[in-house]
Amino acid sequence: MVYWALMFLLVAFIAAVFGFTGIALAAAGIAKLLFFIFLVLFVITLATHLTRRGSTGI
Repeated sequence: MVYWALMFLLVAFIAAVFGFTGIALAAAGIAKLLFFIFLVLFVITLATHLTRRGSTGI
């Protein structure tokens, strides 16, 4: 998912350089959304992993 966020961010930068503001805004918005979804999933996975490890007694 981070890969797709970075690809949309790259498209946003390229579109901004060439003056396609509508495409740049849309791509940047998608990149931001995907990044935050990834971040939330990462935090949930990390918390789940830490709580499981703590409950095993290791």
